[in-house]
Amino acid sequence: MQKRIEIDATSYEEALELAVEKLHVSSDRLFLNEISENKYEALLDVSLALEGKKYVESILNNLGVDYNIEVRTLNGESELHFIVDSSENPLLIGIKGKTLDALQVLLKNLIGTFTHDKIVITLDIGNYKENRKRQLEILATKIGKEVATTKQPVKLKPMSAYERLIIHEKLADWRDVYTESEGEGEDRAIVVKPRV
Repeated sequence: MQKRIEIDATSYEEALELAVEKLHVSSDRLFLNEISENKYEALLDVSLALEGKKYVESILNNLGVDYNIEVRTLNGESELHFIVDSSENPLLIGIKGKTLDALQVLLKNLIGTFTHDKIVITLDIGNYKENRKRQLEILATKIGKEVATTKQPVKLKPMSAYERLIIHEKLADWRDVYTESEGEGEDRAIVVKPRV
């Protein structure tokens, strides 16, 4: 369900003007219904996938890089996955994926302006996240086995929330070990501990 707001206005034209101002879109993207005297309902008419794709394309065009972009939608538009392959993947990914993470935040913020619903949005560039996920799952398995054998906790290097989630999920069903996050901010890290 996309964004819907109610507006108090004395005329259709005033309601349309207020809706454009409040929703930050052009009038051709709005449906306006009069629901009672001086009360209107404004509905956005946008494809979240298309808006997100256009936004990512505008960033890449401004950077002057060649790219291919694919958008996958699941469950209607409740999950949007943007996959980019570019001539400048390392630049767009950044050190430890920080530029990629920042681009994903911008994309989430943009799509959030069009809907009140919770939408899962991922942006991957050059399969960085998919490869990183595999690396982290291998690391989790290795450390899980080590902790299960030695019965000694192991603290991993600090990671992003996304990376910690992968480790937590990989070891969630293990009988011999469990995970906890410790620390604050950029120093937050996972500790794999033996079950007693």
